[in-house]
Amino acid sequence: MIHSMTGYGKSVLQLANKTISIEIKSLNSKSLDLNMRMPSAYRSKELDLRKSIAAKLSRGKVDFSLYVDTSGQETHTNVNATVVNKYIEQLETVSTGTRIEFLQMAIKMPDAISTERDDVDEDEWGDIYKEIHKAIENISLYRLEEGKVLEADFKKRVGIINNLLEKVLKLDPERIKNVRDRLNKGVCELKEKYDENRFEQEIIYYIEKFDITEETVRLQNHLEYFIKTLSSSESNGKKLGFISQEMGREINTIGSKANFAPMQKLVVQMKDELEKIKEQLLNVL
Repeated sequence: MIHSMTGYGKSVLQLANKTISIEIKSLNSKSLDLNMRMPSAYRSKELDLRKSIAAKLSRGKVDFSLYVDTSGQETHTNVNATVVNKYIEQLETVSTGTRIEFLQMAIKMPDAISTERDDVDEDEWGDIYKEIHKAIENISLYRLEEGKVLEADFKKRVGIINNLLEKVLKLDPERIKNVRDRLNKGVCELKEKYDENRFEQEIIYYIEKFDITEETVRLQNHLEYFIKTLSSSESNGKKLGFISQEMGREINTIGSKANFAPMQKLVVQMKDELEKIKEQLLNVL
């Protein structure tokens, strides 16, 4: 089952004095590009958190955000009264003004406001960590659902290519006859005597150069392998990408050998469907 690299997951944890909101967004990328936003108080946990997210999401441009909304009961910012009063005393000796005016100036001075940085409460972090994993599970489910949509589209387009290939095979005898008729007409217009046996040998040699049997067989095998890989237990966008490249090679070779307008039109349609597959494969994990 394939997974999309596009996804979104969110989870909210309500604690006694704060609300923790976790959001994870992802888009397609060749590798894992993880960007994290979280309060400085939890930075000590970032490395372990990165490992957990990387293990679950594997690839994609991932934005992880952890927001903390504290209640009015909790504050980590304090006025350093001793320092503020000292500033006011010094200002009174060098300038004139009211104490309120000096207070407004002093409160903006260095070290007038101090911010306490508490250590992470391990029990609290344990609850937060569980909630983060819920958000990861949510984005994984989102990716799975998106993957189902992509899989259905891939199967439809592979089916179209397969149908076009069958039409190519049906046209092949007519194409060969067309090539033979054109050669015969060209020789007849020369109005010269020629060795019919030798001419027949040359026609056979010429037609063999335009034979597409190997290409059609390989293309059919690649189509079947693509569907088989789609149905495997693990999502493997890179492998599907490699298979699509091989499909493209065979389609291109059929087109270069076709030398027959009706067949070349079918090849163009196959190329169009394959390009749509390749575009969507960029989103597959």
